[in-house]
Amino acid sequence: MTGMNETVRQGVKDTMKAQGLTHQELADLTGIERPNITRLLTGAVGKVPDNWQRVLDALGLELVAVPKKDGNP
Repeated sequence: MTGMNETVRQGVKDTMKAQGLTHQELADLTGIERPNITRLLTGAVGKVPDNWQRVLDALGLELVAVPKKDGNP
């Protein structure tokens, strides 16, 4: 049940890399302290609750990070 979390984290990391953003720059953009950004990106915190994963699995759905249609953050 951890695949979805890993997929979302990797999508965020890939987008950060493509945009040339550091953890500190993402922290500045979001107002989240840099150590907390690191914790989110490593999976130490911010996991999707198991019950949500069960619901998504039952429906054949997955949560993914994709660019917004308008391309604007």
